[in-house]
Amino acid sequence: MPDVEETPRPPTQGPTAAMPREEQIERSFDRIIDEGRPRLERLWPDTLSTGVVGGLEVAFGVLGLVYVEAQHGSTLLAGLVFSIGFVALRLGHSELFTEGFLVPVTVVAAGEARVRDLLRLWGLTLAGNLLGGYAMAWIITIAFPELHRQAVTTADYYLLAGINARTFCLAVLAGAAITLMTRMHQGTENEMAKLLASVAIGFLLAGIRLFHSVLDSILAFLALDTGHAHFGYLDWLRFFGGVVAGNLVGGLGLTTLLRLIRSRARLMEHRMANDLPIVPTGRSRGAP
Repeated sequence: MPDVEETPRPPTQGPTAAMPREEQIERSFDRIIDEGRPRLERLWPDTLSTGVVGGLEVAFGVLGLVYVEAQHGSTLLAGLVFSIGFVALRLGHSELFTEGFLVPVTVVAAGEARVRDLLRLWGLTLAGNLLGGYAMAWIITIAFPELHRQAVTTADYYLLAGINARTFCLAVLAGAAITLMTRMHQGTENEMAKLLASVAIGFLLAGIRLFHSVLDSILAFLALDTGHAHFGYLDWLRFFGGVVAGNLVGGLGLTTLLRLIRSRARLMEHRMANDLPIVPTGRSRGAP
């Protein structure tokens, strides 16, 4: 993660002065603001290209996953190998759409950016992830014809399951897990600890087969590019919409919201410093 310039901290005053304080939590919250503001201020080519690179890097993890499953038939070992993609994301300073829950949402809630900035970040990052993932899936399909059968088998597990109560809950868990990874990254300045968190969450996603919008889409693209998939692009699109919804519920509802409640004193101070109501009212920063 590149160094970011820290901004002056809002003072502890007013209705938050008497609230219980936790120094580590508040430092982590301020670090989130410092990191998240530049992400929301990127120009659209920068945001899109960051998403494309994220899709490319995760696809390397998908390649490892499919290869290990084809060679050894072990889902758990394949999940561990898949975490290479998450390590690449961390060291390469790229990102997935689902990594845009905790940090950017916190920045908007604190009044440091607008909702439309958040929506632009989500849309461009997700589009970039899919573009990069599709390009890599096409290359992998040509480079490894011996993996075609396994690619179809692995993609079938997700796509043929459809969207029901079980698969939606698996998508909720995936969204919560990714956002938990972001929380762990923000909770320490030790880079090795951050890499271990990336490996652990990567293993959870792929090793026990949670439903993640970008990971599952790259697997679907691999199968579709072989010409032997048991589903079509419309089936993928319906599946993708349901998984994205589950990821949003898990990332925003189970993790981000609780973190904002935990850091509500610091959140209120940032909002007061930006001349906004203590409780968000839906008005964006700078609105009349």
